[in-house]
Amino acid sequence: MNYDQKDPLTNLKLTIENLAQAIFIVNRHAKTAPNPKLLYKLKQETLKKLIEEGKAKKVGLHFSGNPRNSQQQSDVLVECGRYTFHIPPTKSDFLELPHFGKLDERVRNPKATLSLNSAKALLQLYTGISELDQTPSNKKSKTYQKPIFKKLGERYS
Repeated sequence: MNYDQKDPLTNLKLTIENLAQAIFIVNRHAKTAPNPKLLYKLKQETLKKLIEEGKAKKVGLHFSGNPRNSQQQSDVLVECGRYTFHIPPTKSDFLELPHFGKLDERVRNPKATLSLNSAKALLQLYTGISELDQTPSNKKSKTYQKPIFKKLGERYS
């Protein structure tokens, strides 16, 4: 069998470990990406599907390191393989999961050696989400119109 070297999925299989590594890579790049929406959506949907399939589990709640408009905000800690991730909580999460308080900064995920393209391709294959599904932004470029100056007393029509 002759593999195409440009195919990012050449040696990757849909294992829990590979998916967890891919989520880790996508999440790390999303934090600094100019347009992180697709990357965060891939992370969210992959973790949701893994939880539904019983391949990942919600462990508990942590206070968020970066709360938005409030003093405190909690995130759900999800365990997937040897990796842990945070996702936004649902109302039922507050009732069902224990709260661990402040996040322990010393706990780190293992190193991952996957490229961003391979990670995205793997998550897109698993979730069925593609970049084409993303709706283009509503920022339509406006054509420049010269200002119209009228003499004092004249009306605009």
